[in-house]
Amino acid sequence: MAISEQLARTIIDPKAYSEREIVDAAFAEIRASQPLDKAELDEIEPFWVVSRHADIKEIERQPDVFRNGDKSTFMTNREGNEKVRMLTGGEPNLIRSLVSVDGDEHKALRGVVFPHVTPRAIRPLEEQIRGIAREFVDYMLSFEGECDFAADVAFLYPLRVIMTVLGVPREDEAFMLKLTQELFNNADPELNRARAELTPEEALKSLWETTMELEAYFKAVTERYRANPTTEINSLIANARIGDDYLNHRQLMGYYIIAATAGHDTTSNTTAGAMWALAERPELLRQMQDSPDRINAFVEESIRWEVPVKHFMRSAASDCEVSGQQIKAGDWLMLSYQSGNRDESVWTDPFDFRIDREANPQIAFGYGVHVCLGQHLARMEMRILWEELFKRLKSVEMNGKGERTISNFVCGPKHVPIRFTVN
Repeated sequence: MAISEQLARTIIDPKAYSEREIVDAAFAEIRASQPLDKAELDEIEPFWVVSRHADIKEIERQPDVFRNGDKSTFMTNREGNEKVRMLTGGEPNLIRSLVSVDGDEHKALRGVVFPHVTPRAIRPLEEQIRGIAREFVDYMLSFEGECDFAADVAFLYPLRVIMTVLGVPREDEAFMLKLTQELFNNADPELNRARAELTPEEALKSLWETTMELEAYFKAVTERYRANPTTEINSLIANARIGDDYLNHRQLMGYYIIAATAGHDTTSNTTAGAMWALAERPELLRQMQDSPDRINAFVEESIRWEVPVKHFMRSAASDCEVSGQQIKAGDWLMLSYQSGNRDESVWTDPFDFRIDREANPQIAFGYGVHVCLGQHLARMEMRILWEELFKRLKSVEMNGKGERTISNFVCGPKHVPIRFTVN
C-alpha cells in the first residue's frame, strides 16, 4: 500500500516547507502509519519515504548499497531529470559535488579538505571567528532594538566566516550570497534569480544560469591559486589531485560550489531558526544566561530543530531489506532528515525546543561516510556567536510574523523580525 497522494505531495511541496507545521504533521502521520513505504506520483519516479531516525541511519551506514550518484540526490520530477541529463552529458545531478558521488571518488574528494576541518585543525580559527562574531553582534545592536535577525545577521555572519576560510575577498560576499540564495531557493519568488514564480522549465534554466555564473567565478579562482598557492581552502581545491591529475572540471566546480554555498547557507538557516525559537520562548534566554555551560546543548538542539537540509535521495544498488521492506535494485529513496529529527521514538517532546535533553543524536548533518564535512566549523561558528550575543542580550521577542523560504531541499527562516533590549 503506497503512501497517500495527499501526503506524498505535501512532503515534496516547496510551499509546504515554508509552513513547517504542515510538513511536520504530514511526516508525523507517515511515521505513525507507514514509516517506510513508497510514494507514487505520475510525474515523479516512485520513491520510498524513509521517515524514521533508525532507518535513515541504517541506510546511511551502507554507502555501497545505497548510493548517491546513480540518480538525482534531491527530489526532482521525470522531466527535470531528463533535462539535467541532457545538460550534463548523462549525469543525473546538475552539480557533481561531494554529496553526489560515491566510493573511491568520494573518498578522494573528501580527503582534499577533511584534514583541515577536523576539530583540532579549526581550533586556531576560534579567535578570528570570535572577532567576526563580535563585529556582527555590534552590528545587530546598532539597529537600536529592532531588526530582521535572518536578513541582518544570520545570513551575513556565517557567510563572512566561510568566505574568510575559503579565501574569498570581502567585496565578493554579496555576490556569493545572491547566487547561494538563487541556487537553494529556486522556488521562492523573493529569492530566486527571476524574482518571480517559475515553471519547471524556467526553474531549471534559472539554476543552470546560476551554476554557470558560479563556474565562471571559480575558473578565475583556480587560475589565481594555481599561480600562487596558499593555505586557504579554495587553494587546496584548486591544487588538489587524484593520482597525478588535477580534479576534472565538474569535480573542481562542484567542490567550490558546495563549499561556498552549503558552507554558509545551512549555518545561516540554523542560526536564524535558533533566534526564532528564542524570541518565542522568553524563559529560554534566561536559561542560557543562568547556565552558559549549556551552550553546546543549545547549538545541538538548534541544529535538530531547524534541520536546514530537509532531505537527500539515495538509490539502491542491489536488492536488500530495511525494516522488513523489500527494496529492489534501482529503487529511489528519500531520506527525510526533517522527519528523522522529529522521531517520537528518539526524542521526548520532539516538537518543542529543549536544551535539557540527556541525549540529542540529531542527524541533520547526515550520518556515515557522507556526514557533513563542515559540521565542526558550523558548530564552532554558532557557539561563538551565541556566547557573544547572550552576554549582551537582555530580552528578545518576535516583532511580527516570521517567514520561511519556499524550498523542499535546503531552507529555513528568511525573515525573523525581533524586538530586543540589551544589558
